[in-house]
Formats: sequence, structure tokens, C-alpha cells
Amino acid sequence: MTTRQTKLVICGTDTDVGKTIISALIVHGLQATYWKPIQSGMNDGGDRQTVCELLNLPPERWIPEAYCFKAPVSPHWAAELEDRYINKKRLNIPQLTGPLVIETAGGLMVPLTREWMQIDQLQVWDLPIILVARSGLGTLNHSLLSIEALRLRKIKILGLILNGPIHSDNSKTLEEISNVPIIAEIPTFNQLNIDALNEQWIQQNLKAKFKKILNQ
Repeated sequence: MTTRQTKLVICGTDTDVGKTIISALIVHGLQATYWKPIQSGMNDGGDRQTVCELLNLPPERWIPEAYCFKAPVSPHWAAELEDRYINKKRLNIPQLTGPLVIETAGGLMVPLTREWMQIDQLQVWDLPIILVARSGLGTLNHSLLSIEALRLRKIKILGLILNGPIHSDNSKTLEEISNVPIIAEIPTFNQLNIDALNEQWIQQNLKAKFKKILNQ
């Protein structure tokens, strides 16, 4: 597995689809470093703090945000509310020798500035994407639109991870229509902790699945 192949981006089809939980799962499974370049909404400490506390990550396995904003709104507006501006030059990928998991803010078309969308930044990074989607109602539309947007930009999609109560048909329909593999279906956790994440990593055979998709 090359250095390039051990760097990937976790994107969501919408807000609150479970990107942070899935990021934590993959960071744990790959023993990766975690980076969320832009964080809006710091009242609860932000997603980086959630991942660090959940996994008990040592300082050498997380990278501070390039930008943190207080308001839980789109990054471009959160920056404006603080009279700040997101400079894309500060979003360069950190140079690491080990695996890196990057969690984005919101969905693909979220504005980082009024001239620069998140999907524009994904093109610059040129890293493979894992798309996190809800398992239930509405996910077909959101997921297929997101996949189409990524393909139009020629951004590589490693696969989909569905998050939430297991649905009897959505995963099958998404895979058949999009021809994008479903990497995992992560159920709602009764108790979210590192043991629960590790159980899903093993139960869904994610070590083997990631070895396969990262070397394609």
C-alpha cells in the first residue's frame, strides 16, 4: 500500500449523516491520523475532540484544524460572522508517512467561500473518497446526486458507507444503480465507544475490504 493510497477523505451526502462516527471507525481500524481541516460549531468542542476522546488518540495522531468557527453554520458564513476568510492555501494536505483520514465539513457542495466549494477542494486534493450516507428515507436521492457530482469532477469514489438502522433495500438499490460498492452498513450504536467500533470493524470484515479497495 503506497503513501498516496493510505490517504483518503470522508465526505457526507448531507449534514449529520454520521461522518464523524465513520471517520473514527476508519481512523481506529487503519491506525490513521485524523484531520478535520475546517470546523464550524465549537460549542461542544467540535468533531476533532469527539474523535480524540472516543479513540483516546495521542497528540501525534491528530492534526489541529486549519480553521475553527463558533457558529454551527456553513463554513463560508461562519467565517464571515467572525470577519475571517478561508484561504485555500492553508488547506494543503499535511505530509505524513502513515495513513491519513480527512473529514470534510458538511456535504460536497458546501461553500468554503462564496467562490470556492468543498468539491473544488476535493479536486485539488485528488484523493479517493468514501461517501457516508443515511441508511433510510431520502438517501437514494442524496447519495446518487453526490455520486454523480463526484464523477462529473472525475474524483475517485472508493465506496459508500450507510449509517443508521439497517434498511432492507436501499443498499441494494444504491449499489445496482450507481455501481459503487457498499463498504459497510453501520447500525445505530446502543453505546458508542471504542469497543463498539472495533466490533463493527471485525464483524464487517473491514480490514480485508479496505486492503482491497485501497489497492485498486
